[in-house]
Formats: sequence, structure tokens, C-alpha cells
Amino acid sequence: MGRTLAGKLWDGHVVRRVDGEPDLLYVDLHLVHEVTSPQAFESLRLADRRVRRPDLTIATMDHDVPTRGGAAAADPVARAQMEALEANCGREGIRLYGMGHRRQGIVHVIGPELGLTQPGLTIVCGDSHTSTHGAFGAL
Repeated sequence: MGRTLAGKLWDGHVVRRVDGEPDLLYVDLHLVHEVTSPQAFESLRLADRRVRRPDLTIATMDHDVPTRGGAAAADPVARAQMEALEANCGREGIRLYGMGHRRQGIVHVIGPELGLTQPGLTIVCGDSHTSTHGAFGAL
């Protein structure tokens, strides 16, 4: 019987499968932005862990970016989130497309625009639009 693309990609990325537990998948690309990442970085710090593959992780300023120009957010919470992303990326060796960088942009748009999103990849991001990468044959 035929298999779906999603099923093929899923099965091809399973690292560990145990009955009654969620599958552990290999992630090909991790996209990060300033709003949902502070909690993840803090969880890593509390567990005394590091980002396993900083070379497969790309960060960009996204949600808190001022729309009227300027490099700094006026809102103090937004500014703190942006500063935290800069610090976390620096500490973990993650490529950051920060304010003023020519590749900075909307997190779910830069993947396809920059050629990062490719058919057959597993892509994760703490953003509700991440599923749009499926249009490019990614999971």
C-alpha cells in the first residue's frame, strides 16, 4: 500500500521508537525567534545542557521587531526578549539574523527565502506558522 510523504519523512527521521511513547525524531533544521525561545534556553540551562546542533539552528528577530524603523523595540518586555535572544545565541554559538542584518525577517518566511527549507527536512520552530514549510515538502 502507498505511503504518504509525511509518513515517509517521519519514519526516515525516527531516532528511537518505543511502544507507548512518542517517537524521538532527528531534527534537520531548528528555527528560533525571540518570543518563544527564552523558556527553551532557560530549560537547557537548568538541565545543564547545551544546544546539541547549533550549526543546524538559525535565529532571527521576528515578533518584537519595530515596524516604524529603528533597531530597538520601545516596549521593555520586547526589548528584553530581543536582548535575551542575542545573549543566548552568543552563548550557544547559534547564527542570529538580528536587527539590521540583511537576512533578518519573519521566522517562517526566511527558511524558504534563504533556501534553508528543503524537501525532506524535519523543521521545528516555536511558531504557529511553522507548518507552512510543508508546502516545500518538509515536515
